[in-house]
Formats: sequence, C-alpha cells, structure tokens
Amino acid sequence: MRDKRFIAEHRGGPLKKEQHYQLIKWACDCSEHVLPLSCEIDDRLKNALNVAELWRQGNASVGDARKASLGAITVANESSNPTTILVARSIGHAVATAHMADHSLGAAWYALKATKNACKSPDAERKWQNEKLPPEIKDLVLSARKAPRFKKI
Repeated sequence: MRDKRFIAEHRGGPLKKEQHYQLIKWACDCSEHVLPLSCEIDDRLKNALNVAELWRQGNASVGDARKASLGAITVANESSNPTTILVARSIGHAVATAHMADHSLGAAWYALKATKNACKSPDAERKWQNEKLPPEIKDLVLSARKAPRFKKI
C-alpha cells in the first residue's frame, strides 16, 4: 500500500512540488554514492541519473524519466554481478521518483543492499543517507523508513 504522504499535490496528495524535487535529488545522491561499487558502469545508468536531474530542473518529462528508469532496470536484468544489479535497481528507482515520489525510498533501500553486498557497512551508508536529507523532507522520509519493508537489509 502506498504511503499517501508521497502523492503529489497535482494528483490530490499533500506532497509539494519542491519536496518532490528534493526527494528525486536525494534518491539520486543515494544512487550515485554507491555507483562506484558497480563493476559495470553502463551509459544507461549515467543517462538515467542525468534524466532525473533534467526532470528536477523542468527540462525532461515524466515519460522521459520512465524510459530512463526502464533503461536502468534493463542493465540490472542483463547483469550477472549482484552488486551491479542492486546499484542499477537503485538508479532505476531514483529516476522513477519523477513518476511516483515514494520510489525515492526504493533508491535508498537498494543502495543499502548494494553496500551490504559489497561488504561495506549498511549502517554507515544509512547514516550518510540520513545526513543528506534536506530538512523539508527529513521527517517524511525517516518516518516512512520505519515501515517493515525498509527495516531489514
């Protein structure tokens, strides 16, 4: 079930446009932070992050973001490297935040899983992620992360 707090105002929810922009920026930061863990940095991953930034600036459509997200997921589906798969899924969720803001949580979650898979500290990564949260969305994200599906990594 979707957390209704992540539904954009123009769709009848409480999420303001600026918060939506902050969520996609944070999601991309989370994904970019683990990108170096990937053995294969495919151009489709870089493109997805670029499209997310263009969307945030008002220079790309949600359709562009969806297409870029599917490109990142294709990288995950084509890879045999578990960490690369997790990084690509993180990026796919980050850019998909343009379509549905709660995908930002998936970007952070997959980044944590990639970190753990690469034998790094997911606790340190979560701390880093939390420190990157702008004050305007911090309570929203931290409270949403308390949901059972986000607790275990």
